Amino acid sequence: MDYRSAGVDLDVYEQTMSRLPPLLRRTFTPRVLEWKDGFAGLFRLNDQIGLLSRTYRDPVLVASTDGVGTKLKLAFATGRHATVGIDLVAMSVNDCLCAGAEPLLFLDYVAMSRDEPELTSQIIKGVSDGCVEAECALLGGETAILPDFYRPGEYDLAGFCLGVVERRRMLDGRDIRVGDRVIGLASSGLHSNGYSLARKIVFEHAGLTPETFVPELNRTVADELLEPTRIYVPAMKAVYRHYRVKRTVHGIAHITGGGLIDNPPRILPEGCSIRLARGSWTVPPVFPWLMKLGRVDAEEMDRVFNMGIGLVLIVAEYYAEAIVRHLRQEASIPSWIIGEVVTGDRSVTWGTPN
Repeated sequence: MDYRSAGVDLDVYEQTMSRLPPLLRRTFTPRVLEWKDGFAGLFRLNDQIGLLSRTYRDPVLVASTDGVGTKLKLAFATGRHATVGIDLVAMSVNDCLCAGAEPLLFLDYVAMSRDEPELTSQIIKGVSDGCVEAECALLGGETAILPDFYRPGEYDLAGFCLGVVERRRMLDGRDIRVGDRVIGLASSGLHSNGYSLARKIVFEHAGLTPETFVPELNRTVADELLEPTRIYVPAMKAVYRHYRVKRTVHGIAHITGGGLIDNPPRILPEGCSIRLARGSWTVPPVFPWLMKLGRVDAEEMDRVFNMGIGLVLIVAEYYAEAIVRHLRQEASIPSWIIGEVVTGDRSVTWGTPN
C-alpha cells in the first residue's frame, strides 16, 4: 500500500503548491521577509510603512479568525469558487478594524477530500484578491487533504488575521458617550451571515435554483448570494488619514451574525444604548425579497441579517456629517447617519434621533 491508495497523491499536491507562491507574493509589503521553503511566515514590525506611515511606540497585536460558513454550499452548487476567498479575508480583517487596528497579515486554511490543483488555485486567488484589497500580506497557509472527511468537490475554509494598533488608539468603548452619532457603512448584500436561513427560504421553501433570474434583484440567485463581503479597510484608513490628530471615531462594530441588534451593544460602555432610525439608510432589495419570500418577521430579519449595514461607526457628533461625506466621496462607500447613542442598558432600540 502507499499514500496514493489511501487518497493522498503527493505528486498532485506538489502541483498545487507550485501554483500558490505568485498569489502570495502579489500581496507582500516591505514588511514581509521571505523564507523560501520555510515552515512559517516572517513579518517585520519596525518598518516605517503603516497606517499613518509611522512606527508604533506601544503596539498592541490584534488577532481574529473566522470562516465563510454555509455560503460555501452556493460555491459547491454553482462551481463558482473565485469569490469565497474574498469573504474569508473580509470576515477577519473587518473584525480587526473594530479594535482600531491596521490588518498586517493573513493566513488561510483550506481542507478538502482530495487534491484538486485548479480548485485550490481558484480559492487562493480569491484570498489573494481579498488581501490586496485589505492591504495586508497573505503570508502563508495550509492546504489539508483529508480523504473520507469531506464529500468530493466540497471543502472548508478558515482564515486568521493579525493586526496592530497603537495602545492609546485602541477602540475599547471608553470614548463612547451619550450624544455620539451612529454611522452605517453599506454592505454589499448578505455578506457571509444568515445563509442557513437564506438557503432554506430560496431553495427548500421557494424551490428556486441558483440559475433562477429574480426580477426584484435584476440578477440570478447565484449572482446575488455569491456577492462577496465588503472589505472596509481602505475606507477606515481613509478616515484615519483625514483625521490624523483628532479622535473622531469612538467605536466600530462589524455587523455579522446577530445583525444590528446583537453586534453594536458589544462595544458600548455601561449606561449607553443605541437608538437607530429605521428608514435612514437604503436597504438592498435582497432583504425585503427574502423577507417576503420566506414570510420572515421583521424582528427575525434584524437579528439574522445585516439589513444593508456592514459596519457601524460611533463617532463624535461634531464630525459625523463630515465623516459621512468623506466615506462617500473619498472611499466611495454609501454611508448614512443612522442613529445616536442614548442613555440605556447596552441595547439597541428603534426610534427617531434627536
